[in-house]
Amino acid sequence: MEITIFHNPACGTSVRTLAAIRAAGHEPEIFDYLHTALSPGEIADLLRSMNVPARDVVRSKEPLFRELGLDLDDVSEGELIEAMSQHPILINRPIVVIKNGGTSKAQLCRPSESVNALPAEANS
Repeated sequence: MEITIFHNPACGTSVRTLAAIRAAGHEPEIFDYLHTALSPGEIADLLRSMNVPARDVVRSKEPLFRELGLDLDDVSEGELIEAMSQHPILINRPIVVIKNGGTSKAQLCRPSESVNALPAEANS
């Protein structure tokens, strides 16, 4: 089983999620998405793995969200993904991806306790 966490070390929820993964006996790959931006394609792949639209993962409380006009109803999925790629601070965190064999499961782990269900899901 491989675990990746899209992590922001300045975020308490992300820090607690990382600690929970480690407490469960796993050492995840830590991806600091704020320093290494994801491409639009990588974000789209994550969203598909999570089975959610971009609006479910974008940080709508981030001031930049409104500054860029992303709060408008006519903003498309592609526009949101592009904005998250150009401005990684707009990606809500932490996102945890578990790969087990040929299957992959990703989830936004807010609250941090929601990570506890992931290893069981990846093993099923």
